Amino acid sequence: MHIGMIGLGKMGGNMRERLRRAGHTVTGYDRNPDVSDAASVQEMVAALPTPRIVWVMVPAGAITDSVVGELGGLLEAGDLIIDGGNSRFTDDARHAAELGAKGVRFVDCGVSGGVWGLENGYGLMAGGSAEDIAELMPIFDSLRPEGERADSFVHVGEVGAGHYAKMVHNGIEYGLMQAYAEGYELLEHKDIIKDVPGTFKAWQKGTVVRSWLLDLLVNALDEDPELAQVAPWVEDSGEGRWTVEEAIAEAVPMPVITSALFARFASRDDASPQLKMVSALRHQFGGHAVKKA
Repeated sequence: MHIGMIGLGKMGGNMRERLRRAGHTVTGYDRNPDVSDAASVQEMVAALPTPRIVWVMVPAGAITDSVVGELGGLLEAGDLIIDGGNSRFTDDARHAAELGAKGVRFVDCGVSGGVWGLENGYGLMAGGSAEDIAELMPIFDSLRPEGERADSFVHVGEVGAGHYAKMVHNGIEYGLMQAYAEGYELLEHKDIIKDVPGTFKAWQKGTVVRSWLLDLLVNALDEDPELAQVAPWVEDSGEGRWTVEEAIAEAVPMPVITSALFARFASRDDASPQLKMVSALRHQFGGHAVKKA
């Protein structure tokens, strides 16, 4: 297939490369001319065969609104936009309605995989019509890891469902990271523990707490055993807050995820080793900036 992609940062750039390795043609646009294939969005759109498919990988909120609005003025009936960023699910219905009035189709897709996705593949959660999802399957299959489709891809439901699933995924991620980080601080405090990094390494195989996040925690300690270069300042990118807001709206108890979110708020006035670890983990899987100590 031949698609356009807007936003060629840490995720978008690697996704473009993975698709190209799979034999697809990708014409990408980014404000950074050093990585862009086209000089403008208009030039990118003009390079695409019809019906055009454009994947948007830009920050959620106003920037996504601006890009989708611009594309809506350039695309034609039958063309299709995929929002693969971390947009709030409520924005998807609005975008679909605005584009649908012009005959432009819309799919939302939660994407997980961070900076490791180029080699490992991405977990994908898509929302949209069955017909649109079926048309895009060659793209989804190339982005996800090899193996059974159901292990890394799901058509969750109608428009908005993909980003809702990704929101909950990221909320769970908050809780998992916080649990590892709290364990790290307790081990650091206890004088009878002489090898904290080695303890985590020993959990990587055979234990019930083994996971990719644990592997990344070990990576972080290999790079900086005392986390001396990391400040205990942890950003929250939105999905955690939205998950807690949805929990309140749906009366679903979420004490672990809520506590993990509040711990991030507390980190901004704290010197906590556990928040250093959460910050280090975010850098490991997503390439998120670390506030230096």
